[in-house]
Amino acid sequence: MAKSGIDVSQWQGTINWSQVKGKVDFALIRAGYGDTLSYPKQVDWQYEANYKGCKANGIPVGVYFYSYATTTAQAEREADSCIALLKGKQFEYPVYYDVEEFDIFRSGNTNAIITAFCDKLEKAGYFVGIYIYRSALQTYVSKQIRERYAVAVAEYGPKCNYDGPYGIWQNTSDWSCSGISGRVDHDYCYVDYPKIIKEAGRNGYTKAPTPAPAPKPAPTPAPKPAKKTVDELAREVIAGKWSAGESRRKLLTAAGYDYNAVQNKVNEILYGTKPQPAKKSIDEIAREVIRGDWGVDPERTRRLTAAGYDAKVVQARVNQLI
Repeated sequence: MAKSGIDVSQWQGTINWSQVKGKVDFALIRAGYGDTLSYPKQVDWQYEANYKGCKANGIPVGVYFYSYATTTAQAEREADSCIALLKGKQFEYPVYYDVEEFDIFRSGNTNAIITAFCDKLEKAGYFVGIYIYRSALQTYVSKQIRERYAVAVAEYGPKCNYDGPYGIWQNTSDWSCSGISGRVDHDYCYVDYPKIIKEAGRNGYTKAPTPAPAPKPAPTPAPKPAKKTVDELAREVIAGKWSAGESRRKLLTAAGYDYNAVQNKVNEILYGTKPQPAKKSIDEIAREVIRGDWGVDPERTRRLTAAGYDAKVVQARVNQLI
């Protein structure tokens, strides 16, 4: 939905902005015209009062600066004049370069003049545009510039016949508003300039820092299986689940268990609390097997494995001895 606004200057005299409040959505106020650095009297004498009145009453405000430049050097001087008047202030709507004088169009430098002013304003941190009536816009301003900067086009009547992009249409100079004596220019705005300008940090506003992306949650490590007791492990060893000999030592150690503690528990279960004799050689164990000290399979294999011997190696030696 279009927003309704006005543009004013010293010609509207002293404005009662508290009465204007609620009647319009925004206001464009004139800052001055020409080279105000050299000619301070060309500052609009209601500029400061209009700015303060808008701010005090919560009326979003933009500004325009009227041009008399016929060269790029003069346009740059006007840009410097405008920047000096904008310092310390915040504007929710663009800063418009008001290009209406026929001498500008007759100079043949219209595009260069607009570019000189607007580029300088942009480099100074402002969101800039041009205010111009439709016929001059279409006749003297290039398509590139019309699409490069914000456009406020003046054409009085029931509709705007400009077919290019524009954000504001000034539709009449014969509007009335509470708080203003006499007639006043009326505008329609179709662009959410306050949002664009504030988010970009232009026109005296500070750009909000880009929030850092939320850190991705660290993947939850898979729960480690609870460690088994030495007694549980010893019984698994006796059941043949942890291989035998050096292979058993490696498996238990890799799983984080104390091989010696587990083997001692195995020996305790198999042989009681008596200390186990030193580990015998394969040859000694093979002779004990032949003698029948270790029983017969599958009990023999289970007992040999639990005692830390490799049953296959022992059996191979038994076969050689027999």
